[in-house]
Amino acid sequence: MDIREGEVHALVGENGAGKSTLIKILAGAETPDPGSRIIIDGQPVEFAHPLEALRARIAVTYQDLSLFPNLSVLENITISREIEEGGNLVDWREMRTTAKAALNRLGLDIDLDTKLNDLSVANQQLVAIARGLVHDARLLILDEPTSSLSRGETESLFKVVATLKKEGVAILFISHKLEEIFAIADRITVLRDGQHVGTYLKEELTEEQLISLMVGRKLRFVEYERNPIGSPILEVKGLTKQGNFADISFTLHRGEVLGITGLVGAGRTEVAQAIFGRIIPDSGEIYLDGQPIKINSTSQAVEAGIAYIPESRQTQGLFLGKTLADNVAVTRLDNLVGRFKIIRTERLAEHVHHWINRLSIRPPYPKMLIDQFSGGNQQKAVLAKWLAYEPKVLIVDEPTNGIDVGAKSEIHQLLRDLAASGIGIIMVSSELPEVLAVCDRILVMRRGRIAAEFAREEATQERIMNAAILDRPLKEYAS
Repeated sequence: MDIREGEVHALVGENGAGKSTLIKILAGAETPDPGSRIIIDGQPVEFAHPLEALRARIAVTYQDLSLFPNLSVLENITISREIEEGGNLVDWREMRTTAKAALNRLGLDIDLDTKLNDLSVANQQLVAIARGLVHDARLLILDEPTSSLSRGETESLFKVVATLKKEGVAILFISHKLEEIFAIADRITVLRDGQHVGTYLKEELTEEQLISLMVGRKLRFVEYERNPIGSPILEVKGLTKQGNFADISFTLHRGEVLGITGLVGAGRTEVAQAIFGRIIPDSGEIYLDGQPIKINSTSQAVEAGIAYIPESRQTQGLFLGKTLADNVAVTRLDNLVGRFKIIRTERLAEHVHHWINRLSIRPPYPKMLIDQFSGGNQQKAVLAKWLAYEPKVLIVDEPTNGIDVGAKSEIHQLLRDLAASGIGIIMVSSELPEVLAVCDRILVMRRGRIAAEFAREEATQERIMNAAILDRPLKEYAS
């Protein structure tokens, strides 16, 4: 494939198609096989280290951000430049000027001294992009850059991309959101099973054709079978946390998938975390099976039968560096030990294989590091971890974030099957087609409050977007 100056070149494919490996090779993080060639301005180059790629003005913003949560915004933006320049002394005044200029290009006003951990996931994503801009990149690789951004924040980013494009910067844009691909890309390269399927002008393809090229088969919009809705299992009354959300009241029934959607910053995740004990509300009541419960910690929520799958599976849902077996079995170790508290390997193997088979985790290798699995299979591992605990209520926050179109349908079907088994499911999602396809009822949040509630039969994307005060289409920035 070739990438041209001043173009936005989209790279698409299912998880496992080879996109991440290709990105790492371009970034100098992995070495290609002998005979491979990377050519810049007609000259072949080899990168033995990421610093060599940076010096060639290739900058990457990875999907998992690769940021330092305990360092400041300033340090996160400039750290790679400090390493590149070497030396024992840091000119903090110059670094502050550099970081501020990068944020200004993104239209951001963030305190440079703020710890990264104190920022929202959306702002952390923008800090990662700002870090790529400090190297005056000729090739900027954006790997799922909008995964945690609202529609407005996405449009702001696209304006920056359009500006960089006019300046002659080549941009390699990786996204599973096809609407974004068609809004911003000039050309599209499709990978499938590690092979180059083809490169196309955007105008040559429809979304349906692009999906078919990616997966090698046609995917249709699935109308999931509706389950009989049972009795109330979870009731929330007047839940309030100053600065986050106010007067949140709703009921979740057995066998129901309840969607919570709205803009990033509307308070969706915070409500989910309050039910799970990660945020302690100022007031309000929570009832489980008709009985009032106090949830002041995540351990209390788990003991009550509430499970939570967070938005960021890489940093909050998985034990990276550990095996698939370690990740799947961690919630049930008490059932897998024998005398003297020693884990019985045969019980462990039986437990892990049960969940591998039930959720179709691929490849089915318990001893393989969880880092090496695709996003969809990592998410299945997180699901297995919590389902093994047999929860009454399952909360999933952006369950298909960064997952390819084929794996998304598998996750959706899993959620519907779990609901059919009697579990009550709360699904927080910003993807409206996903909400409409999977959920029985939909709550729309705006500015920390529930702005609207729709039965699935009466919900449309337009009605949901209007309730969230978002009634304009994503603008096209490719031209």
